[in-house]
Amino acid sequence: MDNNTDYALLLAQATALTESEPDALANLSNISALVFETLPDLNWCGFYLNRGDELVLGPFQGRSACTRIGWGKGVCGTAAATGETQRIADVHAFEGHIACDAASESELVVPLTVANQVIGVLDIDSPRKARFSAEDQDGIEAIAKLCERLLELERGSVGLG
Repeated sequence: MDNNTDYALLLAQATALTESEPDALANLSNISALVFETLPDLNWCGFYLNRGDELVLGPFQGRSACTRIGWGKGVCGTAAATGETQRIADVHAFEGHIACDAASESELVVPLTVANQVIGVLDIDSPRKARFSAEDQDGIEAIAKLCERLLELERGSVGLG
């Protein structure tokens, strides 16, 4: 399967979709939908937002998901705790993986940071092992930077203030 995605175009679309909307929650909702619709072989795309010592489910596309993830737990919690992107080729080989959807085989999680504080993560799952490449990671990290700017502009609306 060809996974070539024009991430510059995807970022331009996400920017255009969000540039006139001041509400961060609405923007995160549209970004999760855009990424989910654009990238092939995904079964989940969304956000978890930092609420004290755990990540709480935010806007997403896909099947029902885990509502709360402990800081440092699973792939999302590890990304949040370390502040580093997690690109996992086989989630079943990841110690402590939380199986919110049994169909997920690989995962890409990018931490969202504002004012040197992790405020959430952008989480993408695939039903195919080794779905995410270094190019995918770079492209999704660019989308995450846009999300950080949107969240920084309007920290209070999603309880980040």
